[in-house]
Amino acid sequence: MSFTDRDRAVRAAVAQGLVGAGEPVAGLLDVAGIRRAAGELRAAFAEFTAPGTPVLHAFAVKAASLVPVLRLLAQEGLGCEVASPGELALARAAGVPAARTVLDSPAKTTAELREALALGIAVNADNPEELARIDGLLAAAPGTAPIGLRVNPQIGGGSIGAMSTATDTSKFGVALRDEGARDWVVRAFLDRPWLTRLHAHVGSQGMPLALMATGVRSLYELAEEINDRAGRRQVDTLDIGGGLPVNFSSDTTAPTYREYVALLRSAVPGLLSGRYGLVTEFGRSLLAKHGTVLARVEYAKSAGGRPIAVTHAGAQVATRTVFVPEAWPLRVAAYDVEGRPKTGEPVAQDIAGPCCFAGDLVAENRPLPLLESGDHAALLDTGAYYFSTHFAYNSLPRPGIHGYAAAPDGTVRFATIRTPQTLEELTAESGGAHTEALRDLGNE
Repeated sequence: MSFTDRDRAVRAAVAQGLVGAGEPVAGLLDVAGIRRAAGELRAAFAEFTAPGTPVLHAFAVKAASLVPVLRLLAQEGLGCEVASPGELALARAAGVPAARTVLDSPAKTTAELREALALGIAVNADNPEELARIDGLLAAAPGTAPIGLRVNPQIGGGSIGAMSTATDTSKFGVALRDEGARDWVVRAFLDRPWLTRLHAHVGSQGMPLALMATGVRSLYELAEEINDRAGRRQVDTLDIGGGLPVNFSSDTTAPTYREYVALLRSAVPGLLSGRYGLVTEFGRSLLAKHGTVLARVEYAKSAGGRPIAVTHAGAQVATRTVFVPEAWPLRVAAYDVEGRPKTGEPVAQDIAGPCCFAGDLVAENRPLPLLESGDHAALLDTGAYYFSTHFAYNSLPRPGIHGYAAAPDGTVRFATIRTPQTLEELTAESGGAHTEALRDLGNE
């Protein structure tokens, strides 16, 4: 049997006690894989973009809101796209410069905007009211932070409705096809010489590449129209978002960054010619294939004749998969007590999580070598979102996360990214310091 780096990491994690009776679930991140993905992203744009074109690849922090991961990506030449004060704090803690940070969000507060503008962080305004708020802030304290406007080209959705950002009624950006909206956008730029960027995020899981390219073309054509009306190159940067879909059905990476950028060159003549600086906001596609949630099987049982492996990885770490399994299916790999790939005839079985509701299943009726108590179930392709969108159901603590590097001789080294949450920490964030806060209310 040939072993992958993931197989070696699983066995080493079990041998070293990163997963076991005391820590029954953990996240594993393949550092070499992340570095490789970042290099492939940079190389794809470098191949097709005119020399000297400014390109910032701003990692979508929501996909992995972990300071060491942001630091690693910064060392690989990436910046950060943030969508909250917390994400901005994480990016700053990782040492990402303001000049390589982009703030997006449909609900920025005045305080968030003021901070970003003072720091020199690029801001993409979401709507007319936000743009008016920025007008007031700049009048009070002029600055040099790059400012753009997010638009929605309304080109339609992909196969996952909740993830589609360019539908007719999407909450994001200025809806370009609404009556009068395009003219308003052009006038907004002509009235504000400091408004120099356009932003559209069309991509998402389940979105065809051709539709993504159509959205980017709409953005490019709008920039050309604005600059033509202005009689100068007012819009100098296009933020084309991210959202490259991920293949969750095998270890193959598809589509690739190169395929996407080659399509953009064909579908949007001029985009990569150097006429505009570029910003991207990829997240899932950089990390998903390089993460594994590893969980110990606590009990093996059966119901209605079907085997059930009860593990410690359920809705709290795989929220989307549990609640919308048809849109977010995950591959599961079976490992034995010592963390070795399990062999044997596949048996249809459920892989259940620890949460107290019947639907807490990460896989249903899945053919796998029969899992038994003490074995391990690995949820594959979980490097993005699964480590940063913990669902606090049943007050289950957040698991530890560990980066790993597998050497040619088969040895594996680990570095802790996030320590497992303690029960004391969980209690503290659940109001532990305010135990008596409600005692006297309502007793008057």
